[in-house]
Parts: sequence; structure tokens; C-alpha cells
Amino acid sequence: MTTWHPSLYTHWYAVAQASCVNAQPVALTVLDTHIALARLGPDRWMALEDRCPHRHAPLSAGCSTEGRLACPYHGWAFGPDGRLEHVPGLPPGATLPEVRVRAFPVQERDGFLWLRPSAEGLEAPSELVRGLEATTRRFQWQTVWHAHVIDAMENFLDPMHTHFVHAGLVRRDAGRVRARASFQGTDEGFTVDYEGLPAQSGLLYRLFESRRVRERARFAAPGSAQLEYGYANGSRILIDLHFTPRDATSTQVFVALHVEGRWAPAWAVRLFAWPFLKRVNDQDVHMLKLQANNLARFGPRGAASTSLDVVRAPLERFWREGQLPEPTATRTVEMMI
Repeated sequence: MTTWHPSLYTHWYAVAQASCVNAQPVALTVLDTHIALARLGPDRWMALEDRCPHRHAPLSAGCSTEGRLACPYHGWAFGPDGRLEHVPGLPPGATLPEVRVRAFPVQERDGFLWLRPSAEGLEAPSELVRGLEATTRRFQWQTVWHAHVIDAMENFLDPMHTHFVHAGLVRRDAGRVRARASFQGTDEGFTVDYEGLPAQSGLLYRLFESRRVRERARFAAPGSAQLEYGYANGSRILIDLHFTPRDATSTQVFVALHVEGRWAPAWAVRLFAWPFLKRVNDQDVHMLKLQANNLARFGPRGAASTSLDVVRAPLERFWREGQLPEPTATRTVEMMI
């Protein structure tokens, strides 16, 4: 089991699409912590450690009823706070044993359920998540990338791999232009603004976009990353990926696409844009699998970097040491993108 930095447990992590969780519990893992999650009613959720303290059966194999989560083995039932509330077979008036299961806070934001794997910590997910307008959401999806969370997040935020992994689809190596990346620390993580990129050289831009006036990458601790594309007509597209490590080798990825000021009904996104976005995802999944297999084959070792690797160091510092960049931290890097 991985030893995660203690501060990571005080943050909120996306764990499921809210619409996909009902009274039948689902099993999930966050930072090697095994959890049973179930819906109790409209806007009411329960998340308990996925182990009944009686005979250690998984609570995720049980059922949610009358505001309780019941074990499938002997029917012991626990309330949302993890307290034992019912033991089938006890005679009337018998005292329940003082037994409790670890409970975790859950809340819904932007169509996803967010869980904090600690009794104490931050009150809500990041401002990046809280600031998303649900009415602009056009697409939502979840998947698993078999990679460490740092490698997964770097993949999404790094533009330099797109000329090769997504050649012709996102960018072309022969279509590089001079650009400037400006790094800025924030209270929640960092932003990287890319200047000098009014267009991309790949098919996706030609099919679905128009002249850009902004390209920005954001990271908000612990695992939220966003690509923002702003356009000359005042519209913008936000691609949000929320990364939740199950363990050191696999990361859940929750995807949301927000569109502001552009014609993009949900049906059109699914019919026209989704096949291309799915192709980009599959290409990243393949490359991350190659990377993970090679890391396992050769074992841990240092990695070479250049000034072009803008996001790697701050991501590593947060996930390894629990440290974010100072809000005053800035730097500018010249690059060909």
C-alpha cells in the first residue's frame, strides 16, 4: 500500500457521477481507502468504510434502506454517521453494542459526488469546482487511467506531448509556433497562460473552434485540472478533469465539458465532438500504459527535465510533500508549440 502524504486526506476528491449512484451501494477506493457509497434520498448520501466490524463482509455488497446501510451477511445496519443502529435477531430491549464504522463526508458539485477521506479538513472542494456553472455543462464522463496520479495529471496539463501522441488531431509537429508560457502560483495551485497561440494546428481546432484569445491551464489541489479556451467573440470552452487516485497505479478520471456563449447542445457534443474526444482519451491511455509498464520494468529512478516541463515539479511537490507553490511564484518560459 502506498504511503500518501497525510495532508492529502484533508482534501475533497471526485468519486462518482451523482446520477450513477442509487440505493444500491457502490465500492470505491480513494488513496487506498476502501469505501461503500450509497444514495439515501434526494441530495442525501452515505459513505462508510467498506467493512462491517462484525465479520468483515463488504458493506458495498449490502443495501441501503430506511436511511441505513445494511451488511449482506447478518444484516447489521449503520446510519450515515457510521453508528450501529440495528442488529436483526436481538430481542426487544436488548442493548446494541457500541460499534461504529468510519464515515466520510460527501457532497455534490457540478454533477459529481465529492468525498473527503478524513473526518476533518477543508469544508468544500476547490473554488475552481465551486465556480463551475451547471447550466453550461454539456458533457460528463468517468474513466480509469492506469497511471500514478502525477503522471496522469501531467499528461493532461502538458501541451508538449500533443504533437506526437495526438499527431494531426490536436497538433502537428510541423505546425509549431513560438509561444510563451507564464506560470503563476495561486491559493489553490497554479495557472499557466500560453500566449501566441490564436489557433491549433490539428483537426479538432479546424472542426470545432475559432480564433482564440486565451489558452490557460489550471491546477487546483488536490486533483482538479482545467483547460480554458477563450475566443474572440467572448465565448469560451472549459475542459475539466478531476483526478482521484485509487492507489499508486490507477487513477479515476472524471470529465466535464462546459461551453459558454457558443452553440453546443449536449446532443451535438455527443454526436459530433465526443468521437474525437474519445480518440484523444484512448491515445493518452495507451501512452500512459506504456509509461507505467516501463516504470515497473526499470523501477524507480530520476527523470530528466527541461524548462519545457512547466507543470511536473509543482505537481510532484504537492503530491509527494503536500506543498503548493507560493501565490507569488511566477516564471515565464519560451517554447515552440
